[in-house]
Amino acid sequence: MAKSSIVIDVELDENRIPQTIEWKATDSTAANPQPAKAVMLSLWDGAEKTALRIDLWTQKMMVDEMADFYYQTFMTMADTYARATRQTELVNDIKKFAQEFYQKFQDIQMKENKAT
Repeated sequence: MAKSSIVIDVELDENRIPQTIEWKATDSTAANPQPAKAVMLSLWDGAEKTALRIDLWTQKMMVDEMADFYYQTFMTMADTYARATRQTELVNDIKKFAQEFYQKFQDIQMKENKAT
């Protein structure tokens, strides 16, 4: 049986705020660890029926990048849910929400930019 590993290294400042995030995987073609500004990791505990989560982002992560990250994560979650369940109506609802979320974010950004 094959085994694969993913390693996420997080460097923290004196207040335990992430300064850098790097990841590497045994199946990756990259020779060196890859930088990231944010990571969301969800694990399903079947015995407890709960999702265990780790959400980290560096101070370098901009608000617009966070909105992009969330939008893309919602869309990817929809695709994953589609493959796992074939529940088209629910998948479409997730994607619709993602699009509305991103549009609302853009509207807010436009208002804030006009105010300055």
